[in-house]
Amino acid sequence: MNRKFTVIAAVVLIALIVLTLFFAVNWLNNKTVGRQFYVGVEYAYGENQTVQVQITQIQALVDKVKDYTNLFIVGSIGFKINQTALTEACDYIFQAKLNFIVLFTGLDQYTYDITHWMVDAKARYGEQFLGIDRFDEPGGNQLDTGASQLIDRTIVGVNASYSYVANAYVSNLTVFPDYYLQFSPKVFTSDYGLYWFDYKSNYSAIFAEFVGNESRQRHIALCRGAADAFGRDWGVVVTWKYSQAPYLESGSELYSDLSLAYSAGAKYAVVFSYPDITGFGTLTDAHFGALQKFWTTMHTNPDSFGSNKPEVAYVVPADYGFGFRHPTDAIWGLFSADAYSSKIYEDTNTVLPGKFGSSFDIVYDEPQVIAPLLGNYREVFYWNQTIT
Repeated sequence: MNRKFTVIAAVVLIALIVLTLFFAVNWLNNKTVGRQFYVGVEYAYGENQTVQVQITQIQALVDKVKDYTNLFIVGSIGFKINQTALTEACDYIFQAKLNFIVLFTGLDQYTYDITHWMVDAKARYGEQFLGIDRFDEPGGNQLDTGASQLIDRTIVGVNASYSYVANAYVSNLTVFPDYYLQFSPKVFTSDYGLYWFDYKSNYSAIFAEFVGNESRQRHIALCRGAADAFGRDWGVVVTWKYSQAPYLESGSELYSDLSLAYSAGAKYAVVFSYPDITGFGTLTDAHFGALQKFWTTMHTNPDSFGSNKPEVAYVVPADYGFGFRHPTDAIWGLFSADAYSSKIYEDTNTVLPGKFGSSFDIVYDEPQVIAPLLGNYREVFYWNQTIT
């Protein structure tokens, strides 16, 4: 009798173990596994403060966000002239277990060798030191004839072609990432135009600027399309919505932008904080709340962000450095809008977003670059055809 009972008990126990393993395996298979994604803030305020005050500000911001972010950008230029201060700030960020990027300017602005600092940082901080940010908004400066415009009429002459300007822009800009990649793991920048040519210049990743009320779909299409074509990563940086206080968008709008970036396949999402009007730059409790909510959702239910994977490609002419912001936007900051501009603007700002939301990419008609990529899209449209 006891032997029979023992056999039955053993069978029941085995069955329970099998069922437990079955449900555990199925739970793991059905559980959404989030991808690698960096979300955080950029400290860009404090320029008029002493070095020690800036270090204290960085430490306070790190303490504020370290439990619901994993990326910190040291974007204030002034205090980094002091090597000891920069290292002290980065040590603190590192100890908080945050990954970080450091914004640098020209080599002649420092009393120490920043290339040596970068090499030491790779050894000191390991993979948490993601790289440097160098040459802010190169494409935007080119389009808007900014102070850092790389190519102007004095360089290219009055009869220059789009192709000539494109090659000159890439040749000049390539100097920056190629130089710093000798010392830094990656080289980043933020921009709001000419993404294709930034990536062609060998940047590791570009952060598309979500600025004002400009089309997020267009910026995603331009930046993601270029990143995928050149086999790189991409991200977004949420910048000013207003030109006066409160500067940044609302907390709910920030959450929507972060969610959109994640669903569209970005690897990075950053909130830019400048100037200092709250004690944490332009960041308020509403923004911190949005970051915390996003962080929690990303780790518990990332599928709730939806999917905006690229399904459609829109091909524009090679070397066409159009700004895409309005029908008469400049081309390379040097040429007026041409016969293609109005249609390309309408397609990329109205027609394609209306039909495909954030699921379209904009790429350039360079067959040697895009040929391997076009097969991944469900549909491909060219600038000189009607989209139906």
